[in-house]
Amino acid sequence: MKWNIAFVGLIVMTAIPASAQKLAVKIIDRQDKDDSYDYAAVYDNVAVGKTFKVHGATFTLELPDGRLAIVNCEYKFAEHMAGSVGNRRSCRAPMVENIEVDFHGDNAKLIWPVSLDGKKMQSETYKILGILDKPKT
Repeated sequence: MKWNIAFVGLIVMTAIPASAQKLAVKIIDRQDKDDSYDYAAVYDNVAVGKTFKVHGATFTLELPDGRLAIVNCEYKFAEHMAGSVGNRRSCRAPMVENIEVDFHGDNAKLIWPVSLDGKKMQSETYKILGILDKPKT
């Protein structure tokens, strides 16, 4: 009985990390605003898919298979003893186009280099708003 429980536990522990997927992607559109705004995914300077009501940083990511992932990051809590308005920080946003993304559930952890040698990395977790089919060219 102990072996069965241990075996099931081992399967569950190895299956959880397997559900995450790390991909190399390209940022093809980006917006970052303090106020609420409408965001439409853009591909080749043409809006595709639906419009999302967001605030903060929003990106359209081109996946290796051609699909588009729309991700958004709202302000993060950061205690500054400055009341509700002062207790937030902007989301970290990559300045480069080619990044890695670790997809897990409805979250996307964006990872990008921030040093000259490419060894120091920065990251931020964004919420996946939608996955769009590969645009027709």
